[in-house]
Amino acid sequence: MINLSLVNGKSNILKKRFRLAHGKIKRLKREILTTAFVGIAACFSLHAHEDWQPTEQSQKEIHRPTPIPERVVLTWEGNPSTSQSVTWRTDTSVKKGLAQIAKANSSGRELKPATFDATTSFFKSDLNEAHYHSVTFQSLYPDTLYVYRVGDGANWSEYYHFKTASDQPRPFSFIYFGDAQNEVRTHWSRVFREAFRDAPRAAFTLHAGDLIDVNSSDAEWGEWHQGPDWVNGTIPVIATPGNHEYRRINQGPEAERFWSTKEGQAIEILVTSFKKESRENKTIYAVSYMGPKGKTGYFEINDGGNLVLVDKTMESLTGFDEDELLGSSVYASPLFDRQRQPGVPKVSKHWRNQFVYPIQDVPNESLKETVYFVDYQGVRIISMDSNKDLDLQVPWLRRALQANPNRWTIVTFHHPIFSPGSDRDNKELRRLWKPLLDEYRVDLVLSGHDHTYARTGKVDPNNIENVPTGYQQAYDPEIGTVYVVSVSGPKMYSITKGSFAKRVAENTQLYQIINVSEKELEFRAYKATGEMYDKFTLQKREGKPNLLIEALTSEIKK
Repeated sequence: MINLSLVNGKSNILKKRFRLAHGKIKRLKREILTTAFVGIAACFSLHAHEDWQPTEQSQKEIHRPTPIPERVVLTWEGNPSTSQSVTWRTDTSVKKGLAQIAKANSSGRELKPATFDATTSFFKSDLNEAHYHSVTFQSLYPDTLYVYRVGDGANWSEYYHFKTASDQPRPFSFIYFGDAQNEVRTHWSRVFREAFRDAPRAAFTLHAGDLIDVNSSDAEWGEWHQGPDWVNGTIPVIATPGNHEYRRINQGPEAERFWSTKEGQAIEILVTSFKKESRENKTIYAVSYMGPKGKTGYFEINDGGNLVLVDKTMESLTGFDEDELLGSSVYASPLFDRQRQPGVPKVSKHWRNQFVYPIQDVPNESLKETVYFVDYQGVRIISMDSNKDLDLQVPWLRRALQANPNRWTIVTFHHPIFSPGSDRDNKELRRLWKPLLDEYRVDLVLSGHDHTYARTGKVDPNNIENVPTGYQQAYDPEIGTVYVVSVSGPKMYSITKGSFAKRVAENTQLYQIINVSEKELEFRAYKATGEMYDKFTLQKREGKPNLLIEALTSEIKK
């Protein structure tokens, strides 16, 4: 006898299994169709764009100003505890700049900012025409967080924060950069941003010259502003000019040069071709020239100006053989290449349009806003201009040091007192300025220019060899001054006389973070990757020179 309930049950199970199998087949068909469609679409897309090529944007277009504020940068022309200066750029359609400021709060819509008129100036660069605007906020409260924005009344920047300095000596930190100079957007931006990650509450950034390579290049200045971006609008900038921030007026053709011969004579050279080439991640300049009696020749120099290839014509014209020439700086001994009519040095037109610094009874007009000092929470930071009029600045420097009410003194200028490069030595700078730095026991001197890292400290004098007079005691414990040369950009030179220094580095981009308190100054140097490279502390002692405490662990020294 057949059990119908069992048959019906099996029949239901078979139906259910059939429906499941049918559903899987339908889903599989959909997936196959979808995959096929995507494949066809991808192939079509590849074929449709296989002829596409990217178009490089022109520098003129990239750095074209608009009515929207850009290149916003904070500086000081007054007391950092009661004032703050701000500068920005727009196109020329903006006839009147405005700035608004209020005490910062936690409810932006409730802000009631005061409005101030800007000083507006026309500026024509190599790429464009623009208006630069600047405002100095006065009568601010010390140690207070403010919010501000800039614009024209219709087009505004975002709101930025800044904090005024305390009117009392208080601990703070700042970031020090050597030369940025080359490939700033590509290779310097990350160094700045890594430094900011390490010291986001820094009181200011200090730049020891050569912020850019070509003083008149608006594109290069644009890249320098782009690196820090909004940070320049919230952390003030202290900058001293380098030789690359300088131009020359009333100069003759740059191609007309003098070389020195072995007999000490000056011969006329005409540069007929000067080409920049990239080879194996290095920059080489290929130079063709014509000498006396129409003799032609060819040589090559590296990024640092050192001869890497010379020809027989150069040897015959100068009397120096290949061994004497190779590796030497074309601008120093033995050739001393120089312009026949060098003209008069003058700071870049960009400098005073984008930076506002104190004007403090400087020796002449040309040194305004390059020679100045700023007092910040117990520290006097002095900027000197090592590019010109070194002797004229001596009385000014004496007054700035003599009348200094602060516990700490930091001096910055571009060219170093002690250079780690054998073809570089700033004898006149050392002769004129170092006696004053010694007399007033300046704590720290920060420089650039040599595209290496070198920091003085206590070293064995028996190991100091092949250095100029004065290097034997670059660090004098009876004085206590520490001298630092650093580089933050990618252009590098070689160290050829570094035995005078406690810590040196080449082919290394760095940034430095300096912490200052009442009794101690802590200095830390970091590689571009954030790895610590150098560390020391200066300890204040009443009536005595600073005590230098080295903090180089065996791990850091590697």
